[in-house]
Amino acid sequence: MKQPAIQIPEGCSEVLLHACCAPCSSAIVEWLLGHGVRPTIFYYNPNIWPREEYEIRKEESKRHAASLGIRWIDGDYDHDQWRQGMCGLEGEPERGRRCEQCFALRLREAAKMAKQLGLKHFTTTLASSRWKSLEQIGRAGHLAEQSVAGTCFWAQNWRKGGLYERRNQLLKAYEFYNQQYCGCEFSAGGTRRKEASDSSGTKEELRQQMREAKRQHSKHLAEMSEVIVDRLRKRLMDADCVMAYWPLRDEVDIRPLIDELAAKGRTVLLPKITGEGKMKLSQYQSRDDLKEGPFHVLEPSGKTYPTGNPSLPTADAYQEGIALVPGLAFDAAGHRLGRGKDYYDRFLSAHPQWRRIGIGFPFQRVAQVPVDEHDIKMDEII
Repeated sequence: MKQPAIQIPEGCSEVLLHACCAPCSSAIVEWLLGHGVRPTIFYYNPNIWPREEYEIRKEESKRHAASLGIRWIDGDYDHDQWRQGMCGLEGEPERGRRCEQCFALRLREAAKMAKQLGLKHFTTTLASSRWKSLEQIGRAGHLAEQSVAGTCFWAQNWRKGGLYERRNQLLKAYEFYNQQYCGCEFSAGGTRRKEASDSSGTKEELRQQMREAKRQHSKHLAEMSEVIVDRLRKRLMDADCVMAYWPLRDEVDIRPLIDELAAKGRTVLLPKITGEGKMKLSQYQSRDDLKEGPFHVLEPSGKTYPTGNPSLPTADAYQEGIALVPGLAFDAAGHRLGRGKDYYDRFLSAHPQWRRIGIGFPFQRVAQVPVDEHDIKMDEII
């Protein structure tokens, strides 16, 4: 007789479910409740980077649990300690030794929590992803149960029984935030994404991937923008002159910061595309002074610098200026992927005195950006 795709351990009416995210846990929780097993969700994922990404995934998991009236427990976020545990394994490929070490660390904490709550069985949503090794997860789980007496790891392939397909249905039904990579900075290029070092990876392919990522993150862009603006506010505390940008709807919204800097008497310059197709700068006065320019970007209506008027400053006059540069993707080396018009690259190459700060959302960090000889690197990325 054919065995069922999912088998409940004998005597298991409650289980601690280590959850990596809401999408992965949704179908599992539904199945457990439908088969008389009460789950307690344990959200313990110190591997997730950066902190903003961690918080978004955590809030979605909490929201999901609250909607079903099930217990949800917040694990500790200590990314520095997690990094120490991965020391020497940073260069390992996906499904390599780093991943198995990561699973072991997280499942050991899950076993400890299960015992603390008086629950014998624990399992994990990690086994629902087709990008993870079931063998590695199984080994990590059994090591965890051996290290915590009185616990039992429920080793289950949670992709079976139609749960993977149901996951995708629930993702849409709940309108969950759907992450684009596993979690840690070593996988931030995306488990499914081609590495840029692959000769088949092109700038346009990466642009398409980033556009899709922005669509997936659309509900959280405003929240992430606030965090980034707080960091920028501290970074620009002593800046006398800032070359900023007026954001499009899918870019980090720095408009509040622009207004703050202008109100403090700082010089804020915004890009302006001239009739010759060149990017120059114009000083920002107020939002009332803006008008729509090429590509639907709002620009100051005033004169551009340099103007030929010796009483007005030129872009070259600001030896300590800071340039805030939006982009579609950034990598750790400072490479930036723009929208393909090269306005920023041409301008910044002609004005090397500006300190270039790339501005992007957490999910816009990738393993490697394809580069051409004329592309300008960022000095730092926020």
